[in-house]
Amino acid sequence: EDLIITNLQKGVVIDDAYATGSSLMPQKKNPDALELLRGKAGIVLGRAVGFTATLKGLPRAYNKDLQEDKVPLFETVDTVRDCLQIATGVVATLVLKEEELGKALCPEMLATDLADYLVRRGVPFRETHHISGACVRLAEETDVRIDTLTLEQLQNIDSRFEADVMKVWDYEASVERKSSIGGTAKASVQKQIDDCLAFAKAL
Repeated sequence: EDLIITNLQKGVVIDDAYATGSSLMPQKKNPDALELLRGKAGIVLGRAVGFTATLKGLPRAYNKDLQEDKVPLFETVDTVRDCLQIATGVVATLVLKEEELGKALCPEMLATDLADYLVRRGVPFRETHHISGACVRLAEETDVRIDTLTLEQLQNIDSRFEADVMKVWDYEASVERKSSIGGTAKASVQKQIDDCLAFAKAL
């Protein structure tokens, strides 16, 4: 879904093997493969829900109802296998347009980083969450971007903000700060990739 939206915003270029031109708008490239994958997800989920209903109806132990697991199981395996191949092709041939992706960034995305800034100074998150919210509200009320609020304005909201709080408005630094397992830091992402590759090789 994110890729479909990002494609619409011209942040990525999907290879022609997985997209088609619009019959109405020549500048538009329809992400056919991604849309079909999204549709298949609903089909697979439907099969799972359907068989869950079958299981729910069983009074106990084994009943003949269970023979109905074969069709949804085999169809799901085939569908998922095909979807993985298509998804792999989409990602492998995808071209990222960094400049356009950069334009989609907005400082409000870093509001949680503002809260985390105070957490690193010993303030409980349940408190910093409200403080960050007050900063967002001030920016909205004064019709300015949150990253243009002055140190004085931030300190009027909470005196524990110091001059280095202005370093919070750095997207790359924000990404690197999330270094826990499953985080967005480059080292963390690389570990996730390595773990996935190791798991795949072990199959």
